[in-house]
Amino acid sequence: MQTKKIFLPWCLICILLAAASPACKALAEGKGQVVIYTAVDQIFSEPVLKNFERKTGIRVKAVYDIEAVKTTGLVNRLLAEKANPCCDVFWNNEVVKTIVLKRKGVLKRYLSSMAGRIPEPFKDRDGFWTGFAARARVLIVNGRQMKNFPRPLGLMDLLDPGLRGKVAIANPLFGTTATHVAALFAGWGPEQASRFLMDLKANQVRIVDGNSVVRDMVASGAVLAGLTDTDDASVGLKAGLPLEMILPDQQGMGTLVLPNTVSVVAGCPHPVQARALVDYLLSREVEQALADCPSAQMPLADDVSVEPGALSLDRIKAMDVDYGRVADQVKPAADFVRKYFLR
Repeated sequence: MQTKKIFLPWCLICILLAAASPACKALAEGKGQVVIYTAVDQIFSEPVLKNFERKTGIRVKAVYDIEAVKTTGLVNRLLAEKANPCCDVFWNNEVVKTIVLKRKGVLKRYLSSMAGRIPEPFKDRDGFWTGFAARARVLIVNGRQMKNFPRPLGLMDLLDPGLRGKVAIANPLFGTTATHVAALFAGWGPEQASRFLMDLKANQVRIVDGNSVVRDMVASGAVLAGLTDTDDASVGLKAGLPLEMILPDQQGMGTLVLPNTVSVVAGCPHPVQARALVDYLLSREVEQALADCPSAQMPLADDVSVEPGALSLDRIKAMDVDYGRVADQVKPAADFVRKYFLR
């Protein structure tokens, strides 16, 4: 198994951020602007933010993450800046790390007027975050290379000896893969989830730097199958790559669905502009734009249309998941991954 570990000690993160404090101050200055940190791929989030600028005249200063440390880098940055926030709005590409930030006092309660269009399971009952535009965790295979091989229909199928060394996943300490592992710890229980991970390791799963890398490796034939997100898979399919997307465990526990989330940062420098941006991100216009773009994100509200044949919540069996319980398993799951799975 090939493993690339990317760990920054917490003390180093704090030193780097402290050294960057003048830049942080400059980022936060300005009355007619808003600062957003977003874990959503820049190619999809930037057009949305530019449109907000055009509509409101409020300048958006965005900080994007990098693929290899998806979400985690921005979460650590928000935690380090808690006492003196530079950021106004956090647009996350999943929900569990958002819950972690809420629990650590990084987020501020804001009940947007647009939150009413979002179903209750996808928003915080206390108003600290609201979900929109979901993705799902899916299996992808190379259709050309697997002509004579049965398609994996669930996660357990990745343990097939015929796929030994031919399955790729993103580093499970970061992004939606980390959330997926925590969801398995919550849903299956730590014992079964740990056993699955060790069996996956024994089958020589390949660990790579992000979900898009998984997609590209499957498309190139470097591996036969992979675990990724619907947005990465959809981009590849629309580009004509030789991929097939499979919703895992539709006859069993269902497929994990992860909404985008948006939150106001506690003590943010531009609270009025922050609320305006949150309202915009939760609008029908934005969900429609994210549904129509190549990432084909699934709208949560029923006032958005999707293309014929495109994924939508009413067309899949979603995993029955309590995101709060998943958040409880983030640390135990990460500890296990570090100690056993990645060694």
